[in-house]
Amino acid sequence: MNTNNNRLRTWTEQRNVTVPQLFFQFYKELNIEDEEALIVIHLLAFHMEGNSFPTPNDLTSRLSMSDNEISTRLQRLMQKGFLEITRDVDESGKLYEKYSVYPLWERIMQLIEMKEQKQSAVSLRQEEGEIFRLFEEEMGRLLSPLELEKIGSWLDEDKHSPALIKEALKEAVFASKMSIRYIDRILLEWKKKNISTPKAAQIQSEQFREKQSFNRQPGHAPQQETQSTNKVQFYNWLEERE
Repeated sequence: MNTNNNRLRTWTEQRNVTVPQLFFQFYKELNIEDEEALIVIHLLAFHMEGNSFPTPNDLTSRLSMSDNEISTRLQRLMQKGFLEITRDVDESGKLYEKYSVYPLWERIMQLIEMKEQKQSAVSLRQEEGEIFRLFEEEMGRLLSPLELEKIGSWLDEDKHSPALIKEALKEAVFASKMSIRYIDRILLEWKKKNISTPKAAQIQSEQFREKQSFNRQPGHAPQQETQSTNKVQFYNWLEERE
């Protein structure tokens, strides 16, 4: 249970929420009835008071329900997988039973994580759709079927993130080489160098340009004397390997 509690604590701290907040927000979505929610709240209250295994009679003293109704609802909470009876050992070595609501917190965590995954998937699809729009905007025309297919392969087969593809597009715009072939070479080179984030790509490009600028400083012999001194400083991804 300590491991579970630590996981729950870490999980809630990362999201800056408390367990009661989450319980009130999601118990209806988990098909927990209002009366069952009240029982859970009172179980938590008894636990804070040092009684981890209150009887139906204990709960009756605080709820407008009969012993039989409380027993039925406790059983229903356990059948639904929200509540369980566990065993522990006290400081004197005596074995005792207690109610654990950790299964309920686990279900709430699973529900929220599932919602977050769905939201991430929706956001990703929106970003991917934006990629096609940006390419058409920069090229000033509609994309051909082959171009659409190639961009789709970057996303689906090569698993490049939309953000990295946008960065490659920026490189092509900077170099005035707006072609799918040129951008494909950029992404290929980044993949070979394990560059998977826009930040890493920017650093790599900046390092190259700084090197080019240094080579063109007065008194420094350029590496390639045949290059024009007026050439725009960009990484020619096609000519670099061909």
